[in-house]
Amino acid sequence: MQPSDVKALLESRIDGCDFHIQGEGCNFQVVAVGDVFENLSPVKRQQLIYGALSEEIASGALHAISIKTYTPAQWHQAPENTQA
Repeated sequence: MQPSDVKALLESRIDGCDFHIQGEGCNFQVVAVGDVFENLSPVKRQQLIYGALSEEIASGALHAISIKTYTPAQWHQAPENTQA
């Protein structure tokens, strides 16, 4: 699986988010930015992403996923945002 594959899956399953994906094989780092994360706890944010990828995780196509989630305001201040 390629980062573009993971991004396409997430974009088709979660509306209104921008995804930045790195990794290869079955190990990926997901950075998700969207208003959908407003007022959600960190655990609920993670669950949203894991839920969207549950089929691929269950099948073994995805194995290790690291997730960081941000609202657009949080993303503006995030160290991962190279455009800040």
